[in-house]
Amino acid sequence: MPETIQPVFVEVVVNGYTYQREVEPRLLLVELLREELGLTGTHVGCDTSYCGACTVLLDGRPVKSCTVLAVQADGSAIETVEGLERDGELHPLQAAFSEHHALQCGYCTPGMLMACKSLLDENPAPGREAIRKGIAGNVCRCTGYQNILAAVEDAATKLRGA
Repeated sequence: MPETIQPVFVEVVVNGYTYQREVEPRLLLVELLREELGLTGTHVGCDTSYCGACTVLLDGRPVKSCTVLAVQADGSAIETVEGLERDGELHPLQAAFSEHHALQCGYCTPGMLMACKSLLDENPAPGREAIRKGIAGNVCRCTGYQNILAAVEDAATKLRGA
């Protein structure tokens, strides 16, 4: 007879809102976000941690949410792409991605934006090599990356107020 898996209580703060849920211990963070909380901006791309479409910020650090269990995020603050926009205004990264045509199909965009936000939080004036390193864990099959690099440079300038 199979053993019953007991749910585990988790509490997370996602984009400034506190959520409490009982979840199976094997539930992935990406599944918690998408299925339990309805935050579908975080995409599931490859299920192998290769593509980075599921990248979110966990306590300020970028993680691939397909590799993190929801129970591992208990007590943590999580930022998703839905949390970038404030009061109806796009985050400078979102605006720059649009202005520089740094997205095409858009599937990688949420994870790419979160990786770029983490980069700019740590380094407000990154050069091209730093940007390349900052997005190295995110794959885009459409853009060729040049427009993404230009968008991040532009957003960095705007965020610095230059």
